[in-house]
Amino acid sequence: MTVERIDYQAGNVIGKGALVWNEKVSGKRALLLVMPNWLGVTEPAIKRAQKMAGDKYVALVADMYGGGMTCEGPPTSLEWMMAVRQDRVEGRKRVNAALAALIAEANKRGIGDSSKKAAVGFCFGGGNVLELARSGADLDAVVCLHGDLATTIPANAGDIKAAVFVIHGSKDPVAPKAERDALEAEMDGVGANWQMLDFGGRLHSFAEEETMMKGMAEYNAPAAHQTFRMLDDFIQDAFNKKL
Repeated sequence: MTVERIDYQAGNVIGKGALVWNEKVSGKRALLLVMPNWLGVTEPAIKRAQKMAGDKYVALVADMYGGGMTCEGPPTSLEWMMAVRQDRVEGRKRVNAALAALIAEANKRGIGDSSKKAAVGFCFGGGNVLELARSGADLDAVVCLHGDLATTIPANAGDIKAAVFVIHGSKDPVAPKAERDALEAEMDGVGANWQMLDFGGRLHSFAEEETMMKGMAEYNAPAAHQTFRMLDDFIQDAFNKKL
Protein backbone atom coordinates (compact mmCIF):
# COMPACT_ATOMS: atom_id res chain seq x y z
CA MET A 1 0.00 0.00 0.00
CA THR A 2 1.24 3.47 -0.90
CA VAL A 3 1.19 6.11 1.82
CA GLU A 4 1.93 9.64 0.67
CA ARG A 5 1.91 12.64 2.98
CA ILE A 6 0.15 15.64 1.45
CA ASP A 7 -0.24 19.26 2.53
CA TYR A 8 -3.46 21.21 2.04
CA GLN A 9 -5.02 24.43 3.31
CA ALA A 10 -7.55 23.60 6.04
CA GLY A 11 -9.21 26.65 7.49
CA ASN A 12 -6.52 28.63 9.28
CA VAL A 13 -3.95 25.80 9.35
CA ILE A 14 -2.02 23.72 6.84
CA GLY A 15 -3.15 20.14 7.13
CA LYS A 16 -0.69 17.32 6.60
CA GLY A 17 -2.68 14.19 5.81
CA ALA A 18 -1.80 10.71 4.63
CA LEU A 19 -3.12 9.59 1.24
CA VAL A 20 -3.43 5.81 1.11
CA TRP A 21 -4.07 3.50 -1.85
CA ASN A 22 -3.06 0.17 -3.33
CA GLU A 23 -0.76 1.00 -6.20
CA LYS A 24 -1.11 -2.54 -7.59
CA VAL A 25 -4.80 -2.01 -8.37
CA SER A 26 -5.64 -0.37 -11.68
CA GLY A 27 -8.58 1.88 -12.37
CA LYS A 28 -10.43 4.41 -10.28
CA ARG A 29 -11.72 3.68 -6.80
CA ALA A 30 -14.24 5.23 -4.44
CA LEU A 31 -12.99 7.84 -2.00
CA LEU A 32 -12.84 7.32 1.77
CA LEU A 33 -12.10 10.19 4.13
CA VAL A 34 -10.77 8.89 7.46
CA MET A 35 -10.95 11.24 10.43
CA PRO A 36 -8.69 9.97 13.23
CA ASN A 37 -9.08 10.20 16.99
CA TRP A 38 -7.70 12.97 19.19
CA LEU A 39 -4.10 11.78 18.78
CA GLY A 40 -3.91 13.03 15.18
CA VAL A 41 -2.49 11.36 12.06
CA THR A 42 -0.62 8.62 13.91
CA GLU A 43 0.90 5.44 12.53
CA PRO A 44 -1.91 3.28 13.98
CA ALA A 45 -4.45 5.58 12.28
CA ILE A 46 -2.63 5.23 8.96
CA LYS A 47 -2.36 1.45 9.28
CA ARG A 48 -6.08 1.24 10.05
CA ALA A 49 -6.81 3.31 6.94
CA GLN A 50 -4.65 0.98 4.85
CA LYS A 51 -6.72 -2.00 5.98
CA MET A 52 -9.96 -0.16 5.34
CA ALA A 53 -8.86 1.05 1.91
CA GLY A 54 -7.70 -2.33 0.65
CA ASP A 55 -8.47 -2.66 -3.06
CA LYS A 56 -11.73 -0.68 -2.81
CA TYR A 57 -10.87 2.85 -1.79
CA VAL A 58 -8.46 5.72 -2.03
CA ALA A 59 -8.31 6.99 1.54
CA LEU A 60 -7.08 10.15 3.20
CA VAL A 61 -6.27 10.23 6.90
CA ALA A 62 -7.01 13.88 7.57
CA ASP A 63 -5.30 16.34 9.89
CA MET A 64 -7.54 18.49 12.12
CA TYR A 65 -4.68 20.14 14.03
CA GLY A 66 -2.34 21.36 11.29
CA GLY A 67 1.24 20.43 10.53
CA GLY A 68 0.53 16.75 11.03
CA MET A 69 0.85 17.19 14.79
CA THR A 70 0.40 14.07 16.91
CA CYS A 71 0.54 13.42 20.63
CA GLU A 72 0.56 10.54 23.08
CA GLY A 73 -2.70 11.40 24.80
CA PRO A 74 -4.06 13.63 27.57
CA PRO A 75 -3.65 16.30 28.66
CA THR A 76 -2.27 17.44 25.27
CA SER A 77 -4.84 15.56 23.21
CA LEU A 78 -7.68 16.99 25.28
CA GLU A 79 -6.38 20.55 24.86
CA TRP A 80 -5.97 20.16 21.09
CA MET A 81 -9.35 18.52 20.63
CA MET A 82 -11.20 21.09 22.72
CA ALA A 83 -9.62 23.95 20.77
CA VAL A 84 -11.21 22.55 17.61
CA ARG A 85 -14.52 21.61 19.21
CA GLN A 86 -14.97 25.08 20.68
CA ASP A 87 -14.94 26.65 17.22
CA ARG A 88 -17.33 24.56 15.16
CA VAL A 89 -17.19 26.94 12.19
CA GLU A 90 -13.42 26.54 11.93
CA GLY A 91 -13.70 22.80 12.54
CA ARG A 92 -16.17 22.45 9.69
CA LYS A 93 -13.81 24.36 7.41
CA ARG A 94 -11.03 21.92 8.23
CA VAL A 95 -13.02 18.74 7.69
CA ASN A 96 -14.55 20.05 4.45
CA ALA A 97 -11.08 21.02 3.27
CA ALA A 98 -9.93 17.47 3.94
CA LEU A 99 -12.70 16.08 1.73
CA ALA A 100 -11.78 18.55 -1.00
CA ALA A 101 -8.10 17.58 -0.71
CA LEU A 102 -8.96 13.88 -1.01
CA ILE A 103 -10.94 14.53 -4.19
CA ALA A 104 -8.25 16.76 -5.69
CA GLU A 105 -5.29 14.50 -4.87
CA ALA A 106 -7.05 11.32 -6.04
CA ASN A 107 -8.09 13.01 -9.28
CA LYS A 108 -4.58 14.36 -9.80
CA ARG A 109 -3.22 10.82 -9.67
CA GLY A 110 -6.03 9.41 -11.82
CA ILE A 111 -7.03 6.88 -9.16
CA GLY A 112 -10.22 8.35 -7.65
CA ASP A 113 -13.88 8.00 -8.57
CA SER A 114 -15.25 11.22 -7.10
CA SER A 115 -18.83 10.13 -7.79
CA LYS A 116 -18.50 7.81 -4.77
CA LYS A 117 -17.46 9.47 -1.53
CA ALA A 118 -17.71 8.39 2.10
CA ALA A 119 -16.27 9.46 5.43
CA VAL A 120 -15.48 7.44 8.55
CA GLY A 121 -14.48 8.97 11.87
CA PHE A 122 -13.17 7.53 15.12
CA CYS A 123 -13.97 9.21 18.47
CA PHE A 124 -13.05 12.89 17.93
CA GLY A 125 -13.05 12.03 14.24
CA GLY A 126 -16.56 10.65 14.57
CA GLY A 127 -17.71 14.05 15.72
CA ASN A 128 -15.88 15.61 12.79
CA VAL A 129 -17.63 13.47 10.18
CA LEU A 130 -21.00 14.30 11.78
CA GLU A 131 -20.10 17.98 11.45
CA LEU A 132 -19.18 17.31 7.82
CA ALA A 133 -22.64 15.86 7.24
CA ARG A 134 -24.37 18.66 9.16
CA SER A 135 -22.54 21.23 7.03
CA GLY A 136 -24.26 19.90 3.91
CA ALA A 137 -21.22 18.22 2.35
CA ASP A 138 -21.87 16.35 -0.88
CA LEU A 139 -21.01 12.73 -0.12
CA ASP A 140 -22.81 9.40 -0.03
CA ALA A 141 -22.18 8.09 3.47
CA VAL A 142 -20.85 9.16 6.85
CA VAL A 143 -19.98 6.64 9.57
CA CYS A 144 -19.36 7.78 13.14
CA LEU A 145 -17.60 5.23 15.36
CA HIS A 146 -17.84 5.79 19.13
CA GLY A 147 -17.84 9.48 18.34
CA ASP A 148 -18.54 12.90 19.76
CA LEU A 149 -22.26 13.29 19.03
CA ALA A 150 -23.09 16.73 20.42
CA THR A 151 -22.93 19.96 18.41
CA THR A 152 -23.43 23.68 18.89
CA ILE A 153 -24.72 24.06 15.31
CA PRO A 154 -27.49 21.52 14.71
CA ALA A 155 -28.43 20.70 11.14
CA ASN A 156 -31.35 22.35 9.41
CA ALA A 157 -33.93 20.52 7.33
CA GLY A 158 -32.42 19.30 4.09
CA ASP A 159 -28.81 19.98 5.12
CA ILE A 160 -27.70 16.37 5.47
CA LYS A 161 -27.14 14.79 2.06
CA ALA A 162 -25.20 11.74 3.24
CA ALA A 163 -26.65 8.58 4.73
CA VAL A 164 -25.51 8.55 8.37
CA PHE A 165 -24.50 5.48 10.40
CA VAL A 166 -23.59 5.85 14.09
CA ILE A 167 -21.98 2.84 15.81
CA HIS A 168 -21.66 3.26 19.55
CA GLY A 169 -21.10 1.53 22.85
CA SER A 170 -24.13 1.44 25.16
CA LYS A 171 -21.89 2.29 28.14
CA ASP A 172 -19.69 4.88 26.43
CA PRO A 173 -19.07 7.52 29.13
CA VAL A 174 -17.80 10.07 26.59
CA ALA A 175 -21.11 10.31 24.71
CA PRO A 176 -23.82 8.88 27.00
CA LYS A 177 -27.38 7.97 26.13
CA ALA A 178 -28.67 11.52 26.55
CA GLU A 179 -26.43 12.60 23.67
CA ARG A 180 -27.53 9.66 21.56
CA ASP A 181 -31.15 10.61 22.19
CA ALA A 182 -30.41 14.21 21.20
CA LEU A 183 -28.73 13.09 18.00
CA GLU A 184 -31.68 10.86 17.12
CA ALA A 185 -34.05 13.80 17.61
CA GLU A 186 -31.85 16.03 15.48
CA MET A 187 -31.59 13.48 12.66
CA ASP A 188 -35.34 12.81 12.65
CA GLY A 189 -36.08 16.51 12.86
CA VAL A 190 -34.18 17.33 9.68
CA GLY A 191 -35.31 14.29 7.72
CA ALA A 192 -31.90 12.63 7.53
CA ASN A 193 -31.40 9.07 6.30
CA TRP A 194 -29.77 7.66 9.41
CA GLN A 195 -29.12 4.52 11.42
CA MET A 196 -27.68 3.90 14.88
CA LEU A 197 -26.38 0.68 16.39
CA ASP A 198 -25.35 0.24 20.02
CA PHE A 199 -23.00 -2.51 21.15
CA GLY A 200 -24.29 -3.62 24.54
CA GLY A 201 -21.86 -3.05 27.39
CA ARG A 202 -19.09 -1.57 25.23
CA LEU A 203 -17.23 1.55 26.25
CA HIS A 204 -15.44 4.19 24.20
CA SER A 205 -12.94 3.41 21.40
CA PHE A 206 -13.87 -0.26 21.13
CA ALA A 207 -12.74 -0.42 17.49
CA GLU A 208 -9.19 0.88 18.02
CA GLU A 209 -6.59 -1.65 19.13
CA GLU A 210 -4.14 0.88 20.56
CA THR A 211 -6.70 2.38 22.95
CA MET A 212 -6.83 1.39 26.60
CA MET A 213 -8.12 3.62 29.38
CA LYS A 214 -9.58 1.19 31.90
CA GLY A 215 -13.25 1.82 32.57
CA MET A 216 -13.49 4.47 29.84
CA ALA A 217 -12.00 3.41 26.50
CA GLU A 218 -11.41 -0.30 25.92
CA TYR A 219 -10.78 -2.19 22.69
CA ASN A 220 -13.12 -5.11 22.03
CA ALA A 221 -12.09 -7.45 19.21
CA PRO A 222 -15.53 -8.96 18.39
CA ALA A 223 -17.18 -5.53 18.30
CA ALA A 224 -14.34 -4.17 16.17
CA HIS A 225 -14.64 -7.08 13.73
CA GLN A 226 -18.35 -6.52 13.29
CA THR A 227 -17.94 -2.76 13.09
CA PHE A 228 -15.53 -2.78 10.16
CA ARG A 229 -17.65 -5.29 8.26
CA MET A 230 -20.87 -3.35 8.86
CA LEU A 231 -19.44 0.04 7.97
CA ASP A 232 -18.14 -1.26 4.65
CA ASP A 233 -21.52 -2.84 3.87
CA PHE A 234 -23.25 0.42 4.75
CA ILE A 235 -20.97 2.47 2.52
CA GLN A 236 -21.34 0.07 -0.40
CA ASP A 237 -25.13 0.14 -0.02
CA ALA A 238 -25.03 3.94 0.00
CA PHE A 239 -23.00 3.94 -3.20
CA ASN A 240 -25.50 1.55 -4.79
CA LYS A 241 -28.54 3.60 -3.64
CA LYS A 242 -29.83 0.73 -1.49
CA LEU A 243 -30.31 2.64 1.75
